[in-house]
Amino acid sequence: MDSREFKDNVYSEFSRIGKVLSSPKRLELLDLISHSPKSVEALSKATMMSVANTSKHLQALLEARLVTFYKEKNFVFYELTSPTVVSLLLSIKAVGAEQIDEVNTLRNEFIVRSDELETLELSELMERMEQGNHILVDVRPSNEYETAHITGAISMPIHEIEKHIKNLPEDKEVIAYCRGPYCVYATEAVEILKLNGYHAIRLEAGIHEWNQMENHFH
Repeated sequence: MDSREFKDNVYSEFSRIGKVLSSPKRLELLDLISHSPKSVEALSKATMMSVANTSKHLQALLEARLVTFYKEKNFVFYELTSPTVVSLLLSIKAVGAEQIDEVNTLRNEFIVRSDELETLELSELMERMEQGNHILVDVRPSNEYETAHITGAISMPIHEIEKHIKNLPEDKEVIAYCRGPYCVYATEAVEILKLNGYHAIRLEAGIHEWNQMENHFH
C-alpha cells in the first residue's frame, strides 16, 4: 500500500461517520442517547417516528459504531459506545452555532427569548454556587438525572413540575437546566415557575457542557 492508497482508505473510513450523521433524526437520536441509555420505544416516542423507522436509524448508527445495545427483558436499549461521541455532538453544535446564522435565530426565538426570560451562563452558575442563594433543578426525565447531573441539582422532571413546585422555597431563585442550549424543557420550566411567583432563570447549559468545563479545570 502506498501513501495515496492509505489516505484514500483512511478518509473513506472517517467519512462513514459523516454519512451516518447527515440525517437530522440520527443526530437527534444520538443526542437523546447521550443523556442515558434508552429503549427503541422511548426513542420512537421522543422523536415522533415509528418504531420501525427508529430501528432503521439506530441500525445505521450501530453500523458506524457510534452506539451499542443491550437487551433487558423484552426491550432493546441503546447507549453510546464512547464519551468521544459526546465530544463529537458538542463540536457539531459549536460549529453550527458559530457558522450558521439560522441556528441562533431559531434558538433565540424558541428557547432563549431574552425579552421574556433571564438566562444564566455556566460561568455565572459557578459564582451563584459560591453564594448559595439558589436552587438548581434538573428538569430532564429522572433516568437521565440518575445517569448524571450537575453537582447539587435536584430532580424535577418537566412533566411532574406542577406537583413538586410547592416544595420549593419561595425566597430563593430557581435555576432550571435540561439537555443543553437546544432543549426546550428549561424554558418551559422557567415559564411555569414564573407563573407561580418564583424568580426563575434558565441555565444556558446541560450536563455535557458542565462535564466539559469540569474536565477543562481538572
